[in-house]
Amino acid sequence: MDSSAWIALALSLKVAGCATALNLVLGVGTGWLLARKRFPGRELLDAALTLPMVLPPTVLGYYLLVVIGKRGWLGAWLYETFGMQLIFTWQGAVIAATLVAFPLVLKAARAAFEGVDPQLERAARVLGLGEWAVFLRVTLPMAWNGILAGVLLAFARALGEFGATLMVAGSIPGKTQTLSIAVYEAVQAGQDSTANTLVLITSITCIAVLLSSGRLSQARSAKVMR
Repeated sequence: MDSSAWIALALSLKVAGCATALNLVLGVGTGWLLARKRFPGRELLDAALTLPMVLPPTVLGYYLLVVIGKRGWLGAWLYETFGMQLIFTWQGAVIAATLVAFPLVLKAARAAFEGVDPQLERAARVLGLGEWAVFLRVTLPMAWNGILAGVLLAFARALGEFGATLMVAGSIPGKTQTLSIAVYEAVQAGQDSTANTLVLITSITCIAVLLSSGRLSQARSAKVMR
């Protein structure tokens, strides 16, 4: 495997890691909101945030181009104000991967928070804990296994993202060419050995993530049963 393939692998890990960190913060916050608060349009919001799970990645890529492209309402403002351009950058790839993988963290976090017994939270409040202390010392630790399972799945999804990333970030070797795009380019170029190696690395990583996610889900189920 040549150096360009290793660069693509490193970039994929970087993009997936950043996307997963963003999804951890955003997914946990939104999941808690949907699980604990009642407000008009709650289920509609949940459906809208879950939409990236079912939409074709190319459609998501198009939406991103409309929003963060140089002529998009957000992209134009960023370019005119800060001279910042997200299209054809690794940061654009992070945004694409974050959007695609977000529903996996959201669904896992919401289910995990809904599985926490509210009586335990009320008991903590009676003992004098504030809302933040209740969340950090009671709610989050009890929901953590379920959240982490979703985070691992989101990492695997972000690592393998192709369609939206290709539309937003392109395929610039050493800059925006992620692992999945490198596989596509290797196949197109007839570099079967490189493609096989990259596919093997991706498959092993995803299998390891799925096994870890499954064990965490089983641990959470066992905890609920007790």
